[in-house]
Amino acid sequence: QVQLVESGGGSVQAGGSLRLSCVQSGFRHSGYCMGWFRQAPAKEREGVAFIDSDGRTTYADSVAGRFAISKDNAANTLRLLMTSLKPEDTAMYSCAAGRDYGSGCDYAYWGQGTQVTVSS
Repeated sequence: QVQLVESGGGSVQAGGSLRLSCVQSGFRHSGYCMGWFRQAPAKEREGVAFIDSDGRTTYADSVAGRFAISKDNAANTLRLLMTSLKPEDTAMYSCAAGRDYGSGCDYAYWGQGTQVTVSS
C-alpha cells in the first residue's frame, strides 16, 4: 500500500523560506512521478511543482524561480524548497505520486497535506 506523509509546513513572514518533505512508501517500481499541489480556502487545487521518473522538473508560473522540487531516491523523499514566500502562497500543500506513463502522471496517491501560512 502506497503512503505519502508530508511535513515541514508552518507560519512564516513574507520573504521567508520553508522546506516541505514528503516521505513515500509502498511503491514497488521506479517509474513513478511525483508532484506538489496546493489549495487555498475557497480556491481550486493547483499544481505547483512536478518531477517525472527521469528527474525532469516543471513548475507553475506563479512559483517558477522561487520554488525547487527535488527527489531523494535513497530516502524515498520528495522535497519542496520554497523561497521568497508571498502571502498568496498560503495554502494546504499536498504531495502526490503515481505511475509515469510518459504522456503524464496519474497521481493516484495523495498525502494528507501540510499547512503553509505566509503573513505580510
